[in-house]
Amino acid sequence: MPSPSASAAVSSAVTETVRLSGVGFGYAGAPDVLRDVNLILPRGSFHFLTGPSGAGKSSLLRLLTLADRPIKGTIRLFGTDVTRIQRRDIPAFRRRMGVVFQDFRLLDHLSAFENVALPLRLAGQERARYAADVEEMLRWVGLGDRLSAPPPTLSGGEKQRLAIARAVITRPGLIVADEPTGSVDAAMADKLLRLFQSLNRLGATVLIASHDQALAERSGARVLRLDDGRLSETGRAAA
Repeated sequence: MPSPSASAAVSSAVTETVRLSGVGFGYAGAPDVLRDVNLILPRGSFHFLTGPSGAGKSSLLRLLTLADRPIKGTIRLFGTDVTRIQRRDIPAFRRRMGVVFQDFRLLDHLSAFENVALPLRLAGQERARYAADVEEMLRWVGLGDRLSAPPPTLSGGEKQRLAIARAVITRPGLIVADEPTGSVDAAMADKLLRLFQSLNRLGATVLIASHDQALAERSGARVLRLDDGRLSETGRAAA
């Protein structure tokens, strides 16, 4: 029979996508950006992350996506401690995530279709298997008529929508988005929110960092707030 601690570990792997315990992060010679952050994102949960500029939102997202390491504390993703993960093991965890960056990180030499299809190609899928799904996703984000367009020909809002489509095309277990509606109008922001909500209903855990308080309130999601490096939960937004 497994020990109580082993049983708890199995339970954690099933019910939690993210757990941060006593996490701190900072740079040499500067005050810590994050202080004693404790966070649990249950599997299938939906949270907004708010707070003033400079509060540490982007730093927290970088820790979750394994771009940086904490200076103290532990991070568990999908039930595994990744605090001191080997570099060679990082890609396997990232393939289970969909990440929307503020700076888009699109490949300018690829078309819109090819940018969205890239995660599927890297996973070894054949074009015949994914083409219809990629086209449907591009139509959903309002880019159905821009399949062949390379990113330099798109507006800022179109690039934002393209980056979101690429991040969610694999239906990842964890979706992390940094200001995903910052370059679109209110109507498109609501449409993109519905896309995130649909993926959440299919089982994805979603964390959106945003200054858009009104969007957070319309979402009905739980709202987390970072202020001066410390994280608190402000409750559930009104749907």
